[in-house]
Amino acid sequence: MSEEIKIDLTPAENKPEEEKAEQKEDDFDSAANKAVIGEELDMKVTHTYNDSDIQVLDGLEAVRKRPGMYIASTSERGLHHLVWEIVDNGIDEAMAGYATTVSISVDRDNIVTVEDDGRGMPVGTNEKTGKSTIETIFTVLHAGGKFGGGAYKVSGGLHGVGASVVNALSEFMEVTVYHDGKVNFIRFENGGHPAAPLKVIGACDPDKHGSKIRFKADPTMFTETTIYNHQTLRDRLRQLAFLNKGIRIVFNDDRETEPNRMHHTFLFEGGLKEYVAYLNRGRAVVNPDIIYCEGHEEGIEAEIAVQYNDGYNPQVYTFCNNINTAEGGTHEEGFRLALNRVINKYAKENGILKEKDENLTSDDCREGITAVISVKHPDPQYEGQTKTKLGNSEVRKIVSDIFGKSLERFFLENPEEARAVIEKASLASQARLAAKKAREATRRKNPLEVGSLPGKLADCSSKDASICEIYIVEGDSAGGSAKQGRDSHYQAILPLRGKILNVEKARQHRAFDNNEIRSMITAFGCGVLEEVDTAKLRYHKIVIMTDADVDGAHIRTLLLTFLYRYLRPVIEQGYVYIAQPPLYKVQKGSSAKYAYTDRQLEEIKAEMGTALGIQRYKGLGEMNPEQLWETTMDPKNRTLIQVEVNDAEAADQAFSMLMGEEVEPRKEFIVENAHFVENLDV
Repeated sequence: MSEEIKIDLTPAENKPEEEKAEQKEDDFDSAANKAVIGEELDMKVTHTYNDSDIQVLDGLEAVRKRPGMYIASTSERGLHHLVWEIVDNGIDEAMAGYATTVSISVDRDNIVTVEDDGRGMPVGTNEKTGKSTIETIFTVLHAGGKFGGGAYKVSGGLHGVGASVVNALSEFMEVTVYHDGKVNFIRFENGGHPAAPLKVIGACDPDKHGSKIRFKADPTMFTETTIYNHQTLRDRLRQLAFLNKGIRIVFNDDRETEPNRMHHTFLFEGGLKEYVAYLNRGRAVVNPDIIYCEGHEEGIEAEIAVQYNDGYNPQVYTFCNNINTAEGGTHEEGFRLALNRVINKYAKENGILKEKDENLTSDDCREGITAVISVKHPDPQYEGQTKTKLGNSEVRKIVSDIFGKSLERFFLENPEEARAVIEKASLASQARLAAKKAREATRRKNPLEVGSLPGKLADCSSKDASICEIYIVEGDSAGGSAKQGRDSHYQAILPLRGKILNVEKARQHRAFDNNEIRSMITAFGCGVLEEVDTAKLRYHKIVIMTDADVDGAHIRTLLLTFLYRYLRPVIEQGYVYIAQPPLYKVQKGSSAKYAYTDRQLEEIKAEMGTALGIQRYKGLGEMNPEQLWETTMDPKNRTLIQVEVNDAEAADQAFSMLMGEEVEPRKEFIVENAHFVENLDV
């Protein structure tokens, strides 16, 4: 049976695919004809629609009925979202100036506890509901202290639905509040229902105050997994500490056995300045002194830190009220305006650029930049389908003013570093012009124009991109087997010669001059970099198929690096897959089975008994076309891994660390992760 798995570039997240792309064109034609002539395609709903069909869901029923409306999903990402909603409440207390420490722990049963030393939630009776305020907060949607603007100046999270949604999706939740020397307690069960009213269960030090929430995700809601990922929790909590300087965040994971993974304390007095230094660790920097500023206008706070490294890819991360605005927005626009304006002004005033020279572009000024932009806004407005793009127009001018003045002062006070930054931008400008010429060779007027496709491409006959697949294959030998074994109706084969250019270490013009990279860009037909248009993508499955050895893994990483840096939307929208060829063929008489892992091999050996012939595949070229089709390309049997990017920062770090110039970070990564390796084939 066909299986597809999703894997994130930043930690892996595996999911089975729900649909198979094996439909033939004549099937579509047949359906179209039926639609035209009306053959048995009556889509009308015959059920009556009357008063009894209107449902009113009480309390938290709506959340359990449609959890996807309230959190990202009920996958691993949604599971972690529960933690963030509760942690955000503690961070909001700290941002308001009442808490200094937020502690998070995960026990061996994946029960999460979040505690802060803030004011503690109110323990009186809520006038509207007649219940305790704490019960109201955790059982009534849109009940919270973040609407009126009195209790919290700025806040993240779901603005009042976070705590109640987490409660609704938990097997149980326990809330403890420390107030005036008393310990107040309430427990919720069975989808958020209180087991008993709020009560005082003991005494505490009169000076002790704050809230503690303990909960366990409901496995009937999170059917995929209820196991939290240590790295995901650790990295996000570290990020929150960077974004909120002076706040201590403690993370304890009782599931871990190594001391350096069990306990973490994050406290950064330098805020974003330390964040940028962390992001640039292991890299050669252009300006050793980090450009840093903070300020506020019209009740809006902005904090920005910038440092250039000798790489070519910009890393700009933006946040509003601690929420990652992955699509940018007006705060990033204001930053770019100021950066471009100040660099060009300084360059011309100091003779680095002549008056007749063209201005440096925004892309020139951003080459090799690492920047973090964080704004705190009392009333943020978001745009975009995913609500991760800040839309407040006033933020553009505020960020531009605050950062522009600070950057001008930095350049005046640090002329050597200013010259180094501008010379880097000038080199980027020269490389951009060279890349523009090279890029022209990769463009085609018509994306379906066969005559301009790469000569080595064995294209498919279908022009329906939604069913078409292209296999990027290592070497001519494997390419030959794949061409013979494929279904040429919807499967295209593009063999590559050896290892492609490592784009992490090369400027754009070198990448566009590379024959293998040009072949892929031309075959895909959707453009590159800022011009990528996935509507023009010729194949909705780009499948990387390499040998199951170290060289194959290296080629796969080079390909993923190229796709992430030059065609990132293609990965983000789920078009990139990794094929999983078998490692072994187990033969007994005329019966044969394939094993994709060593563990699977042992299971097959135990099942098939003795007198077995075991063949270890060293490469795809060792398989004949029929075997390659049966094991790796047939949608009925194959296993594909879908590549996802859920965390841009972690993905950037991974590619820079694995494929960049600096050796030391790679060595640290190998040492830290060596114990996870079960089978190394060299």
